[in-house]
Amino acid sequence: MLVPAQIRAARALLGLSQGQLADLAGIGVRTVKRIELADELSGAARTNWKIQTALEAAGIEFISAEGGRGPGVRLRTSSL
Repeated sequence: MLVPAQIRAARALLGLSQGQLADLAGIGVRTVKRIELADELSGAARTNWKIQTALEAAGIEFISAEGGRGPGVRLRTSSL
């Protein structure tokens, strides 16, 4: 499950504004702002899926929290 900090970090890695992410995900910029300001990811599952899918398509890999480590993000590397 994503957390808002992962969305903010993913945007930063990609150099995207909130408006650009909103465009990629097909949602409103106010929705992105609201989600990023929250402590936990809430809202419609479809909206959260759109954000996750858009960021993954742009090269983000989400890392789940496990083994006492928190959640994170990283850029996928291309295979040559």
